[in-house]
Amino acid sequence: MAVETPVCDFGWKAPDFTLPATDGKRYSLSDIAGPKGTLVMFICNHCPYVLAVLDRIIRDARDLSELGIGVAAICSNDAEAYPEDSFENMVKMAQERNFPFPYLHDEDQSVARAYGAACTPDFFGFNADLGLQYRGRLDASRREAAPPDVRRDLYEAMKQVAETGRGPEDQIPSMGCSIKWKDGA
Repeated sequence: MAVETPVCDFGWKAPDFTLPATDGKRYSLSDIAGPKGTLVMFICNHCPYVLAVLDRIIRDARDLSELGIGVAAICSNDAEAYPEDSFENMVKMAQERNFPFPYLHDEDQSVARAYGAACTPDFFGFNADLGLQYRGRLDASRREAAPPDVRRDLYEAMKQVAETGRGPEDQIPSMGCSIKWKDGA
């Protein structure tokens, strides 16, 4: 089921976390925070919305890191119900696609709940003070990638955050598959 993210709650503070990553390390929010801002993405391995734009996510993460933006991705889906999103498969995907960011496993889904993550992909762009400045889409892609020359909404917004500390007033929500919550969670 397709879900859209809510409107950006400007200034909302990023909840801290410490999670295991596919590279065998554990990362906290302070480990990934960049000097000019931080991007926390909720993605997964099986979502067609994520898979349609994964190359663009990787490209934008590389480009944003050059601007001083720290980047991490988190998978919070129920891996029992969706085995493609298991930690072992996360490791495989991160290695095969050469992720330029830590890919973190939120097995108990507490981080997704703390952030209010709604879908995959869901982008949370914070300024250097870890105040939320962007909660929008990557670009105009949906279940299929938009044309290659499409405006890079996420990149442009986070570039603005890196330069000014503030995100754009007008933001278009991200759309994707709902987070796959565990039964009774």
